[in-house]
Amino acid sequence: MQTDFEKALTQVGKKGFLDLDVPAGLDLVAEIARLKQEKNIVLLAHYYQESEIQEIADYIGDSLGLAQAAAKTDADMILFAGVHFMAETAKILNPTKKVLLPDLNAGCSLSDSCPPPIFKTFREAHPDHLVISYINCSAGIKALSDIICTSSNAQLIVDSLPKDQKIIFAPDKNLGAFISKQTGREMLLWNGACFVHEIFSRQRIAQLKIRHPNAPVIAHPECEEGVLQQADFIGSTTQMIKYTMDTPAQEFIVVTEPGILYSMQKESPHKMFISAPPDNTCACNNCPHMKLNTLEKVYLAMQYELPEVTIPQELMTSALQPLQRMLDLSKQFGLGG
Repeated sequence: MQTDFEKALTQVGKKGFLDLDVPAGLDLVAEIARLKQEKNIVLLAHYYQESEIQEIADYIGDSLGLAQAAAKTDADMILFAGVHFMAETAKILNPTKKVLLPDLNAGCSLSDSCPPPIFKTFREAHPDHLVISYINCSAGIKALSDIICTSSNAQLIVDSLPKDQKIIFAPDKNLGAFISKQTGREMLLWNGACFVHEIFSRQRIAQLKIRHPNAPVIAHPECEEGVLQQADFIGSTTQMIKYTMDTPAQEFIVVTEPGILYSMQKESPHKMFISAPPDNTCACNNCPHMKLNTLEKVYLAMQYELPEVTIPQELMTSALQPLQRMLDLSKQFGLGG
């Protein structure tokens, strides 16, 4: 007869997550708190997670903040409520710790748009270029990069390089184009994108602006240029939240994944936040990968310590150096912890 752990391992192998029954009436929030303390687990969550997960997280942040939090944690285990590349980043920074991801199917369309074998060939065709890769990429791409960046620090990192240094920017063409415009640097851009940020409707945002003339449009730089041209402020998720806190406007049109609205509303409860509509029949721009994480899956992952994110040691070693360069530069720039 299989043990509970063996059953759980079989479930992960088949489905990528634990599809096990949670006892009826179980207080998930209390149980997760108990398991965190009992097993010394830190729960890291991205701003795009559902509100109930953000409520129980030990740290909520953008990619830079989450990487910094993962780098300095003294927990024995890390549970990452986010997507696969984020959990990989935590594992690269903590090779001896167990890193859990509630659902291994929580991927990323941007990361998927840049397969390492194809990118390796692309890089080899441009040996005089330095590679800056957005953190929204796989461990394989990180290992092929010279410096990792996030939307919070990309401009500062590009500006810190010699003016004559040729640059490949991967995998996000929209962020790369935005940074190129901000810095005046011509960069060779990989043709990748996040589908969530590419389906915002310029026409429907324009209509919202007419209905809410006093609402600044704030957008994430992963959006297409036509959308960014309509924005009053462009920044990372953390920068967007800070802008809404510091700006006297009472309503904002928010052009990014709507999970961020929970943190915005929490920080500024008297203000109104309007999620920009996409150019399709859906009502919102929810990232289906981010939303795969649930309280039930978080509880089961902590209970069984599965699914675990593992990376070959050689790949982790290669990917660590460009990540560490980003963290060192961010500290030098005075960004975060």
